[in-house]
Amino acid sequence: MTPLCGASSTLAPPRTEGHNVAVDDVEAVIERYHRALGEFFRGDPGPALELFSRREDVTLGNPFGPFVRGWALVSETAARAATHYRDGEAVGFERVATYLTGDLACLVEVERYRVKVGGSDEAAAVALRVTSVVRREEDGWRIVSRHADPITLARPPESVIQPD
Repeated sequence: MTPLCGASSTLAPPRTEGHNVAVDDVEAVIERYHRALGEFFRGDPGPALELFSRREDVTLGNPFGPFVRGWALVSETAARAATHYRDGEAVGFERVATYLTGDLACLVEVERYRVKVGGSDEAAAVALRVTSVVRREEDGWRIVSRHADPITLARPPESVIQPD
């Protein structure tokens, strides 16, 4: 994959000819994705799920559980995750990198939200380290994988140890 940008909010111009339409199409999907995530953090997974692939190789890893694979599990898991959030708003999306081939794009970001989580009545700052893979399918660009976790600061080596 060809890296297209550094930490910015838009894709840099393509480095090879023939990718202008793909870059524009991917950027449009990313903008829709960001708007849909704003809805997700208000408790509505629908707009975000509309952007996901319906193929059985679609994957989702979220902060509330292990990876799942396949449309049925992805849609069920996303719907359940959305119930943990309410009254949220997207604060910002910090682009770390975007990579693009003819039919595949990878987006690395830190997403920031202000949202009520779980049973809390107080809005809190939430930051997620996210990698999203978008693939060109018959009906346009679709999210084929999303991995989001709350690790946005350095952690000690022992943090990776799992309890027996």
